[in-house]
Amino acid sequence: MEITLKTLIFYGFALMTIGSALAVVTVRNIVHAAFALMVTLFGVAGLYVFLQADFLAATQVIVYVGGILVLILFGVMMTSGRLQMRIHIERGQLLLGGGITIALLMLLLTVIANTPRWKNLSDDGTEFAPTTSRIGELILNEHFLLPFEIASVLLLVALIGAALISRKEVRD
Repeated sequence: MEITLKTLIFYGFALMTIGSALAVVTVRNIVHAAFALMVTLFGVAGLYVFLQADFLAATQVIVYVGGILVLILFGVMMTSGRLQMRIHIERGQLLLGGGITIALLMLLLTVIANTPRWKNLSDDGTEFAPTTSRIGELILNEHFLLPFEIASVLLLVALIGAALISRKEVRD
């Protein structure tokens, strides 16, 4: 097996994703766990790039890292002084969780070992074109434009409504 720069970068992303995912579930500080989750989500986006799923990679970064993770961080930082929870994990729970984790790991490794090598080539031997431009054309040029615009307006109205509800002067 020839080791190229592309292979090294792929394994770097894979190790970064696995390492940060382990940090998410093992660190005790919830803010550190949230930042480790951010690294995990970036790593998954990098793996999507290697699968040449560029639209999924961009969506991963914009939606999950840019939106949901920021929401999690705001929620954690705003409530961290008020929440003092002591979590006690019994040995039986650790053994059950470890057994399930090992079983899922074995299943995943079996699937990986039995998956044939996939090349990003079409039937005639040419490479696939990037998906983002085709998805954009389908949304904006064809019959998906109206539902896309309706969803945009609906989300804008929900955002304005949430801002109005959360204002202090309105509630008093």
